[in-house]
Amino acid sequence: MATLEIEVKLKATDVAEARARLERVGARLLHPREFEDNRLYDFPDKPLMNRGAMLRLRLTERGAFLTYKDRARTEDGVKVREEVETTFPRTEAARLAETLERLGMTTIFRYQKFRTTWETEGLHLTLDETPIGIFVELEGERAAIDRAAAAMGSSPSDYIASSYRDLYLSSPLPMRGLSDRMLFSDDQIAAEKN
Repeated sequence: MATLEIEVKLKATDVAEARARLERVGARLLHPREFEDNRLYDFPDKPLMNRGAMLRLRLTERGAFLTYKDRARTEDGVKVREEVETTFPRTEAARLAETLERLGMTTIFRYQKFRTTWETEGLHLTLDETPIGIFVELEGERAAIDRAAAAMGSSPSDYIASSYRDLYLSSPLPMRGLSDRMLFSDDQIAAEKN
């Protein structure tokens, strides 16, 4: 069943600042910090990307998540799109990837992050540590997003409606590697997991 995803990202200078923002809105921890490995899939002629849609396979310690997101639209700085997500046991991730590949799909972009998930009064909030910076993501009803962002000291002019892929591709060259992946080094992952 499709749901409507309404979200924005807010850039943070560091993890401490992001946590302070979350504390200001009384956010409660839902899932502790975990490593995510995300892969966007498409067919060779990229029909999903060409119409602004995406199919993502996300792997975390809690499970594997297969998500389809339709074309996004931006409404007053907020990203809005329909999504359908299914959760699988983590052990099924390789089989899901093999199924997609047998259908003729390939990974067109891979990205990683460390994510801590919070919630408060109708909002799903995440603290995302990525290779291109720290972000707080707010997802829920528009009025709740605006209230929480204001309590965090942000306004709609601070809203980022771009995907992590788009942010990565527009980031300065020294921060960027290959255009089909936004990854931590193996050393960074090992150090962060310890």
